[in-house]
Amino acid sequence: MDTPDTEKQVVRVTIFNQTYSISTSGDPRDTEQLAQEIDELMAAIARRAGNLDTTRTAVLACLHLADRLRRREQELDALKQCVSHKSRDFAELLDRVLPEQPTK
Repeated sequence: MDTPDTEKQVVRVTIFNQTYSISTSGDPRDTEQLAQEIDELMAAIARRAGNLDTTRTAVLACLHLADRLRRREQELDALKQCVSHKSRDFAELLDRVLPEQPTK
């Protein structure tokens, strides 16, 4: 996320034949790469769906990206649960193997 103290740069990108000026405090190449990925996604949707207007193509691209995000969040949640279970299992094993240290 942008912070007030971070110097911003303007990056010009083209998405679906429209040019945008994007202000970013991050690496401009990251913004350019994201724009290229969105452009490619929208072009692929337009090719498959036929004669869609820009707005409908953008909405379908947003739905596609929202679905990808949801799946990644679910994968992350599953991974966090797995790590939590493994940590608990390791702690129990250590408790069994290591003698309890007296407190001073």
